[in-house]
Amino acid sequence: MEPTLETLLDQVRACRLCEAELPLGPRPVLRAAATARILVVGQAPGTAVHASGVPFDDPSGVRLREWMGVDDATFYDESRIAIIPMGFCYPGRGKSGDLPPKPLCADTWRDALLSRLPDLRLTLLFGQYAIAWHLPEAKGSSLTETVRRRADWGTAVLPMPHPSPRNNLWLRRNAWFEHEVVPELRRRVAEALGSSG
Repeated sequence: MEPTLETLLDQVRACRLCEAELPLGPRPVLRAAATARILVVGQAPGTAVHASGVPFDDPSGVRLREWMGVDDATFYDESRIAIIPMGFCYPGRGKSGDLPPKPLCADTWRDALLSRLPDLRLTLLFGQYAIAWHLPEAKGSSLTETVRRRADWGTAVLPMPHPSPRNNLWLRRNAWFEHEVVPELRRRVAEALGSSG
């Protein structure tokens, strides 16, 4: 018998597969309910999120909620918004920021988790690793091109840059994102959440 989403989430939170490679140890951070209508896909927790255990509990999250046009209560209502990053634990630091999410995370858990979210209306992809997994047809395109071509991916998915302050330069160079994509994002979020969104 297939495990329920709740059982699967318990298994993910107990996961220790990458323990030897994680500088701060394992602390899987994700949240979901089968009734969720929006899926938020980031990269992997940073140090602040690792410490709190709350996804997007950092400056990236402040910007993300502003982009989406939702308050904290809505964003953290897992019955409406699932938050399942590509990697569930803080992967460590590299030369130019955090290391990529551990691929074993997605390989082990992602398909099973997503198969238990039947009511999703919108998947928000933040950053290159989320886009690469969920939009393989965009392979070979730059982040900028993939976001510009957002209409090509249909109405159920929206690729975007990660809301990290590290992307401030990209946002300054691509002012069209704030003027074109953010209003579209807010509209699509409100539609996915329904009249109470």
